[in-house]
Amino acid sequence: MTEQVAETKSESQGNFIIQKIDADLKAGKNGGRVQTRFPPEPNGYLHIGHAKAIALDFGVAKRYGGVCNLRLDDTNPTKEGTEYVEAIKQDIEWLGFKWGNIYYASDYFQQLWDFAVELIKCGRAYVDEQTAEQIAEQKGTPTQPGTASPYRDRPVEESLALFEQMNSGKMEPGKMVLRAKIDMANPNMHFRDPIIYRVLNVPHIRTGNKWNAYPMYDFAHGQSDYFEGVTHSLCTLEFVVHRPLYDLFVDWLKETRGETDMDDNRPRQTEFNKLNLSYTLMSKRNLLALVKNGLVSGWDDPRMPTICAFRRRGYSPESIISFIDKIGYTTFDALNEFSLLESAVRDDLNKRATRVSAVLNPVKLIITNYPEGQVEMMDAQNNPEAPEEGSHSIAFSRTLWMERDDFMENAPKKFFRMTPGGEVRLKNAYIVRCTGCKKNDAGEIEEVYCEYDPESKSGMPGADRKVKGTLHWLSADHCTKAEVRLYDRLWKVENPRDEMAAIIDQQGCEPVEAMKQIINPDSLHTITECYVEEFAAQQKPLSYLQFQRIGYFNVDPDSLTAGHPVFNKTVGLKDSWAKAK
Repeated sequence: MTEQVAETKSESQGNFIIQKIDADLKAGKNGGRVQTRFPPEPNGYLHIGHAKAIALDFGVAKRYGGVCNLRLDDTNPTKEGTEYVEAIKQDIEWLGFKWGNIYYASDYFQQLWDFAVELIKCGRAYVDEQTAEQIAEQKGTPTQPGTASPYRDRPVEESLALFEQMNSGKMEPGKMVLRAKIDMANPNMHFRDPIIYRVLNVPHIRTGNKWNAYPMYDFAHGQSDYFEGVTHSLCTLEFVVHRPLYDLFVDWLKETRGETDMDDNRPRQTEFNKLNLSYTLMSKRNLLALVKNGLVSGWDDPRMPTICAFRRRGYSPESIISFIDKIGYTTFDALNEFSLLESAVRDDLNKRATRVSAVLNPVKLIITNYPEGQVEMMDAQNNPEAPEEGSHSIAFSRTLWMERDDFMENAPKKFFRMTPGGEVRLKNAYIVRCTGCKKNDAGEIEEVYCEYDPESKSGMPGADRKVKGTLHWLSADHCTKAEVRLYDRLWKVENPRDEMAAIIDQQGCEPVEAMKQIINPDSLHTITECYVEEFAAQQKPLSYLQFQRIGYFNVDPDSLTAGHPVFNKTVGLKDSWAKAK
């Protein structure tokens, strides 16, 4: 396992979260300990928004010499699976972090049940038999108090008996719920007798059929933090309104255990802003809909915002952490430009990507004065940013492939690539002068001709004659045919979440139908008539490469089964998207 790849913003700068933790430590709270947790629900694959939370949770623990545990919030067995559990673990490790322990919310099902029973016994919880619609109607509004349930004051013994029935496996889901008895007039709607248990009658991936009634997130989360000894529960901003309920339940739990100091040895919740990206949709519910409806090839489709998709596309974990560092942590939500993430990727891959040659739109280039049958092995540096990585050899011969766009028969004055009468250098090889071209009956260029200067080979004495253009190339007889996948934004609109909501509101359609209206039909372009040098074709899946003069690419895992190398475009050498806008 790799070490943590980079200091996070929470480690390297004194942001508001660090200031709060420093104050807690100075006051001697929690015995001077710092313990965090990352608590994803295993109902889908992690996306880049989770990466921000991971970096903070693990980064804070590292800064203070504490521990960050992984806790799978498996309180809803209708949506959860072991596939997601394994994917979550893989993504955390790939990002460069290591948890102290792995826990599950289901580890605490018995303790949570016992706590709920204690709440019933002391008059702080009751079984309600109303429908979900009736309960919602009685909630009131933020400015109007709610109405008490007719079951609010039912006898304790009756609620205890019904609570047992809820877990019997014979109770119909939705027929009964357990509610905390708090305050139906509280301006915080979450205090208006929230539901803390519901009946599902669904086998659990870890506990089987032992439980049929399951705790709600608001009830399980804070108590799980407490059971584990978490000192700082770091959440996104939507949990600000949940914090008073989180604290109240922890208070009640401490009371049932006979503790009197409510302000010590307890988890403390602090909220930070989510990671929102332009041209990106990150709700796991919507991502699952994309997968299930075949709008993408899977959770790791390189157009998806999942961590496994970024990995497959060729993003490095270091570049993702660097991006998170740049945007930081605040107490207000903002929409970050996707181009800022791409900039971080370029900066990182420039330092680590191996340089190779690839021709995506090929046309023959024939060096008419080069000896037929002769082959030279030219030295190509692997990475000029890291000379210690050495070099590899690339074959040079009479017949080459070049990019079709690098030739123009009637070129404008500032066209410094190949044109009749003009000179260019073939990278790592010779200077050549273009002598003409051959066209087919449709007027398309079939072959380009040139002559080389034998004294101009790169590295030879006197080979430093200056020409304005340098082109990449491949020996036609010493390269490998490849498949290259060029990716663009999956969405046509900057804020697909809000655009989807507007379409659904206006048309009354299903979310998937709204998605189809704003999905980018040109988000994937596959090229099959292209070539790469043999060295590139030998690289392992997920290797970081730079196709010289084109962009950054990586080897797709499909290369193992496709019968030919497959490459994904990670990002261009420059931000062409901003110019297009």
